[in-house]
Amino acid sequence: MKISTRSRYGLRLMFELALRYEEPLVQLKMVAEAQEISEKYLSQIIIPLRSAGLVDSERGAQGGYRLSRPPAEITVRMIVEALEGSLYPVDCAGTKKCRRSKACPTTDIWKILGDRIIETLDGITLEDMIRDYGVKINMSLGFNI
Repeated sequence: MKISTRSRYGLRLMFELALRYEEPLVQLKMVAEAQEISEKYLSQIIIPLRSAGLVDSERGAQGGYRLSRPPAEITVRMIVEALEGSLYPVDCAGTKKCRRSKACPTTDIWKILGDRIIETLDGITLEDMIRDYGVKINMSLGFNI
């Protein structure tokens, strides 16, 4: 199972907005430069994030984006589900049940895997990512925390 580029970049976009949470608005150009991602691609990724209520936007010359709530209230699961849909590896393990699901020998395995993915991603917030990033940066500079 692979996470798409859309989700990987979307998470980096949301991380950058979280880093700049105290700023009034953040332009995609700033995110694109900081994260080395195409601004055009980010403009496509931001749409489902806004539709999911994770990002607010303002139009105009001074417009831009901001998180709709504090970084501690946005989980990685929310972001990835907004961009990918269901996190279950197969449809029959999630909300769509096939006619064989009650007797299928593999459905439970895929359900367990999906549940663990959801549990893991639900346990990580943007605030956690910022904290962990700070530790990583400090360690790379030779500072012990």
